[in-house]
Amino acid sequence: MKLVTGNSNRALAEAIANYLDLPLADCTVKRFADQEIHVQLHENVRGEDVYILQSTSTPADGNLMELLILTDTLRRSSARRITAVIPYFGYARQDRRATGRTPISAKLVANMIAGAGVNRVMTLDLHTDQIQGFFDIPTDNLYAAPVMTRDIEGRHDVRNLMVVSPDVGGVARARGIAKRIGTDLAIVDKRRPRAGVSEVMNIIGEVSGKSCLLIDDIVDSGGTLINAAEALLEAGATDVSAYITHGVLSEGACERIGASSLKELVVTDSIRETEAQRQTSNIRRLAIAPLIGEALARTARDQSVSSLFN
Repeated sequence: MKLVTGNSNRALAEAIANYLDLPLADCTVKRFADQEIHVQLHENVRGEDVYILQSTSTPADGNLMELLILTDTLRRSSARRITAVIPYFGYARQDRRATGRTPISAKLVANMIAGAGVNRVMTLDLHTDQIQGFFDIPTDNLYAAPVMTRDIEGRHDVRNLMVVSPDVGGVARARGIAKRIGTDLAIVDKRRPRAGVSEVMNIIGEVSGKSCLLIDDIVDSGGTLINAAEALLEAGATDVSAYITHGVLSEGACERIGASSLKELVVTDSIRETEAQRQTSNIRRLAIAPLIGEALARTARDQSVSSLFN
């Protein structure tokens, strides 16, 4: 079993390697002066079971190309099986044709990954579960729910909690957390007049006097969370925190969240931390390496991965 990483999130790759008590393979991933990517593997992988640890977060195109070129490197070096471990799968939000004359980019990226020679994909909290069907190779979608649940139970009084989905599309994800910790569920009904802009319409559920937890898979600009938090507080919630798997947190998001009414935003380390995140006092990170590491160990031993989430 070999672990290879690109440059997208080396800290997470090292944490996974430490959990498995394995070294990262000696591999150079660099760029020429024109930003063309060059990969060189400095050790033998012939006949090995190899795992590429690489999120396709910003810069999404560069990190995706690193993943594809690493895959080609391993395939041409006679690796027995190549598994792409993609904690954050970029382009996942483009999973359907919402309007005319638009692509389904998530499917295109899935085709590119399989076409490069990947034998199996492992990812974390896909934007929608059906994206697994975009891949014509085995795909494991891991869930951050167990990690979040342990943190929630250790830091909050679950007797006064209300789990909230920030939109109708995320109800299944929020309901899963609510069921695990034994709390009720509320829903924020929102409308999005244009991409990246959300407007809260009303709250479905009784949140007055409750400490609310917003649950979602991705936080990008932060607008949805901030609007939802303000609406919940206006409806009588005592405080509002958020647990989000992937902290994309595009430019300006950290400043907006730091100045917002959110008590705390908790994200996993599926995406590399930025300096802006480190300087924002109400953003905290959860370690996801033990979950991914255990899933990799079970995959290598041909054991069940889904039992991790029962």
